[in-house]
Amino acid sequence: MRVSRDKVNKLAHTVADTLAEIPECDFLEDRNTIRQEARKALEKLLTDELRIDTAARQKIASQRKIILEGSQEWDILYRKYYNDEVKKLGL
Repeated sequence: MRVSRDKVNKLAHTVADTLAEIPECDFLEDRNTIRQEARKALEKLLTDELRIDTAARQKIASQRKIILEGSQEWDILYRKYYNDEVKKLGL
């Protein structure tokens, strides 16, 4: 899924703000540093997800017979290949 930079920043702000509200959570760095690290983590997760999705779709496309997206067979293969890629990346 493609998410805009503004949306990722909004999510990172929400993460930092939510963590700041937890009494048991003490920041060793300032809130902006926490927000930046949350943004980096979110961007990495989204990049990995895109890479996994692309790999799963390529494997389906490389099948001998044409498998239509949205069909039950396509969905089963997509989940299988998606999970294989997740395991391969160790996520």
